[in-house]
Amino acid sequence: MAQLLSSSCSLAFSSTNKPSLKPFNQCTTSFSSTVGCDSSSTPLRRLFLQQQKPRKSFVVVNAATVSTGQEAPVQTSSGDPFKPKRVMVIGGDGYCGWATALHLSNKGYDVAIVDNLVRRLFDHQLGLDSLTPISSIQDRIQRWKSLTGKSIELYIGDICEFEFLSETFKSYEPDAVVHFGEQRSAPYSMIDRSRAVYTQQNNVVGTLNVLFAIKEFREDCHLVKLGTMGEYGTPNIDIEEGYITITHNGRTDTLPYPKQASSFYHLSKVHDSHNIAFTCKAWGIRATDLNQGVVYGVRTDETAMHEELCNRFDYDAIFGTALNRFCVQAAVGHPLTVYGKGGQTRGFLDIRDTVQCIELAIANPANPGEFRVFNQFTEQFKVSELANLVTKAGEKLGLDVKTISVPNPRVELEEHYYNCKNTKLVDLGLRPHFLSDSLIDSLLNFAVQYKNRVDKKQIMPGVSWRKVGVKTKTV
Repeated sequence: MAQLLSSSCSLAFSSTNKPSLKPFNQCTTSFSSTVGCDSSSTPLRRLFLQQQKPRKSFVVVNAATVSTGQEAPVQTSSGDPFKPKRVMVIGGDGYCGWATALHLSNKGYDVAIVDNLVRRLFDHQLGLDSLTPISSIQDRIQRWKSLTGKSIELYIGDICEFEFLSETFKSYEPDAVVHFGEQRSAPYSMIDRSRAVYTQQNNVVGTLNVLFAIKEFREDCHLVKLGTMGEYGTPNIDIEEGYITITHNGRTDTLPYPKQASSFYHLSKVHDSHNIAFTCKAWGIRATDLNQGVVYGVRTDETAMHEELCNRFDYDAIFGTALNRFCVQAAVGHPLTVYGKGGQTRGFLDIRDTVQCIELAIANPANPGEFRVFNQFTEQFKVSELANLVTKAGEKLGLDVKTISVPNPRVELEEHYYNCKNTKLVDLGLRPHFLSDSLIDSLLNFAVQYKNRVDKKQIMPGVSWRKVGVKTKTV
């Protein structure tokens, strides 16, 4: 059964692989491990080895959250206001997950966060840090409750351990599961063999466990899964939303859109999509796969309420995304690092639109047995276009912004056709926040505010797609 962790305790992961409760005046989270990955005693190494003994200690924290927004509720496709539901946010301590958990709580949903806190461990292992100081998950949730009066439950554990996940499902009984709980960095998956194996095992097995948990314990639960536009690659034809109708030798059919993943991370997402599609067909699961573009920004209405609610902001070459990285580089006087020719075109969206898309998917659930695919982005940009926008905005703020072409560490086309469809979320009511000069100004000012926290050694890329090898690396 789940243990109740009091708000005055800290959770420490030690080399015994068992959570322990320690009295403390403030909630903190610490990890006992070494920076390298050679020792089998480190938590990250244990993740790679997938130790057969499951952890028997599961933790649930009762904390709280808030309803302060003044916006009208999202409408369902039938036009009726949604009714609050119980939503489990897996990976709710991460960049997109934290913002989503607060947003849903603020909109009247009963929310639980499920997380193993491994994203914080990655920073410790790789010597990285968020541009913004981020509080422990316990302190974050407590602050949310003190500001809003609403409670968010916290389940700390690994969804790859089915015993933990099944106990969590039976305890919380979710109506919808928002699944962010995956290793989400392409460069991380290409560091070495052990990270590639971990990425695929963690992502694919974790999603399989979620599917089995829905089948066994909450068969009507709606799975909202975060996919990626990177599943499609960069084909020389328009990219449809999940499916394409083709005519071949006089016969016509609608089939899943072809996938051309470009890293072991993206391949894990492709495997997820296939597994979800199969279980929808075989078991009648209802699922929405959100193929998300590159997210930028840091603030949402909820995370801006207090400094302890602040979201993480990654600027390094492993976890940072293009626009966020460029703004930090400009703020500290580092040349903007454009990979290769800079003609790589991708779909982008503001993190405020990420949380809005999740809300829309929950309020308008898929039917039993339906596997929906939405392309979740609002605009398309070339990387060079983003660099030019940041350069112009930086100059207005008195920053001397330069751009350099960096040898591309990835294996990808640097100039290509790219035209993606993204109408389904708009049809459901998405009101996009398009990239504007004022938003870039805001990000630049934000980066300048915290520039003393920037480690310039983390800016240049150090992971090569072609040089990935067997030997475990410390980046």
